[in-house]
Amino acid sequence: MAMNRQTRRHLQKQGEMSADGAPISNRDRRAAAAGASPDTERAGPRQFVGEVKGELRKVVWPTKDEIVNYSVVVFVTIVILTALIAGLDYLTGEGVLRLFDVN
Repeated sequence: MAMNRQTRRHLQKQGEMSADGAPISNRDRRAAAAGASPDTERAGPRQFVGEVKGELRKVVWPTKDEIVNYSVVVFVTIVILTALIAGLDYLTGEGVLRLFDVN
């Protein structure tokens, strides 16, 4: 199969072609993947919950003032966008009615 150097390097990097240029079949890839053992053991539920709690302790939680400020910003943004969309809807409706001379 004729392919350029860039394609060959890309396939080698993805593991779809060996160093000598021969394509690796799906069967060979599956066999290699099945023989590979995982790097770490699977964690149990107790260890998982403990790690989650540890990560949540590292989180920098927002203060009450920050929550209030963010809530106000979100509320104002929603009001402005709702008014903008309602205005555009009204103008579009009026334009269609005038376009077709509907009273």
